[in-house]
Amino acid sequence: MSDVPILPSNLKRSYPRVLRLDRGVEVAVRWMTSLDVHRIVAFARALPERDLQFLRVDITRMLAVMLWVQNINAGKTMTLLAEKNGELAGYASLHNDQVSWQRHLGELRVQVGAPWRGLGLGQALAREIFAVAPEMGLKKIVGQMPPGQTQAISLLERAGFKQEAVLHGFVIDRTGHTSDLVVMTCDVDALPRAPD
Repeated sequence: MSDVPILPSNLKRSYPRVLRLDRGVEVAVRWMTSLDVHRIVAFARALPERDLQFLRVDITRMLAVMLWVQNINAGKTMTLLAEKNGELAGYASLHNDQVSWQRHLGELRVQVGAPWRGLGLGQALAREIFAVAPEMGLKKIVGQMPPGQTQAISLLERAGFKQEAVLHGFVIDRTGHTSDLVVMTCDVDALPRAPD
C-alpha cells in the first residue's frame, strides 16, 4: 500500500495546514494515508456507541478501513485528518465514484471524537472538504444520516444543504434495528469555502 494518497492534479489547496477552532484551539490537518489504518480503527473504537450505530461503514473493523484506504489510493476518496499533539481528533471524507452515472456527486462523511466536540471542528473540516470539491470536478455534495443525528443535520443546514428525501426504514444499525435515512444535498458552487 502507498503512503501517498492520489489527489487531483489541479489541487491548489496545500496540506498539512493548521485550523483555528473555537476557544483558541488549533489542530493540524493533513491527508489520510495507508499509514493511518490502525489510528482510524483505534479512533472509531473510542467513539460513543451511539455514534457507532450510524457509521455508514463499520470502521471499527480493520478490513473496512483497509478498503477505505484502497479507495483513497484509487483516487475515489479524499480524507482529511485533524490531529492535536499526535491524537486523532476527527476526519472528513469526500467519496466519489468516477465511473458511475453519479460521478458529479461526492458524499460527505464527517466524524469528530467526543473530546473535540463543541469546538467547531466538524464544521471546519467540512469547509476544508468543500474547498477541494470543485477541483475534483464535483457539482453536488450529498450527506446521508438518520434523523436522530441532529448535530450533523444542523451542520449541513448551516452550510446551505437542503433536505431532498427521507427514506423510511433504509438504515439498519449494529443491533439490527432499522431507521429512516435523511438525504441532504448542496450544489458545490453554493458551499462555504475555508479561507486560504
